[in-house]
Amino acid sequence: MKEKKEKNPKTEAIKWFFTIFVVTFILSMIFSYISTTSINGLNVVPALIVLIAVIVLGVLFDIIGVAITCATEGEFHAMASKKVKGAKTAIKLIRSAPKVSNICNDVIGDICGVLSGAISAMLTLKITQSLGLSFDIQFIMSALVASLTVGGKALGKSFAKNKCTTIIYAVSKLLSVFEK
Repeated sequence: MKEKKEKNPKTEAIKWFFTIFVVTFILSMIFSYISTTSINGLNVVPALIVLIAVIVLGVLFDIIGVAITCATEGEFHAMASKKVKGAKTAIKLIRSAPKVSNICNDVIGDICGVLSGAISAMLTLKITQSLGLSFDIQFIMSALVASLTVGGKALGKSFAKNKCTTIIYAVSKLLSVFEK
């Protein structure tokens, strides 16, 4: 019988760092390329819709990231014993809470933050040019984007804490569709 090799926490942390570094780098390049390319070809209103969608996506993933750190396995064990779809996935997510939270809050959330800043800069240029403004409204746009992002995340954190089981169950049901 083979014995399980004990994992070195330092080695695991370093491996996770490099994994998350590479994944973030690649995703950031892809999303930046897609968003900047698509924004250049859009008029102001569709570009504004894309900006709002990126902000909402960042807030949504922040909610999931907070919920996963607040959720407990107990309710999901009872659900798993009754063969409720998504319960086993929820348990796996909760057991991997630090990594799941890192992906949701830091990878997706931070990429959305950077993208929303880049999109707002391009959108500001479009608005300034289309309205023939002689002054820069970038300060206003940046402040608005930051306020919507931070305000949305502030509301989301409270919601995530209070509804963590419901949120994780919904995410788990969605993810369980992709499992065997």
